[in-house]
Amino acid sequence: MKKNEAHTVIVQKDLEDLIPVFMSNRRKEIETLRLALASADFEQLCQLGHRMRGVGNSYGFGQISEIGKQVEDGAIAGDRSGIASCIAEYSDYISSVQISYE
Repeated sequence: MKKNEAHTVIVQKDLEDLIPVFMSNRRKEIETLRLALASADFEQLCQLGHRMRGVGNSYGFGQISEIGKQVEDGAIAGDRSGIASCIAEYSDYISSVQISYE
């Protein structure tokens, strides 16, 4: 994914009321990821990545799940630079994603 590349996600219409809170939580999650990485808390990073994997697909955001898998795998491997790249990708994705309902 290129920096600031717009992505469109199609979400089920019945989830529309939940998406503002979902996206707010994702933005907070970015800061939590950054803090966990700064303190080298790989256990928390692993848990956060695992949660991202589950919640992303549940709401139709496959990219969040994929990044979550990379964070989780990176935490298991102790790969700080890889996790930092994932967090940057996640931040860019969350700031550029466009949501369409159907």
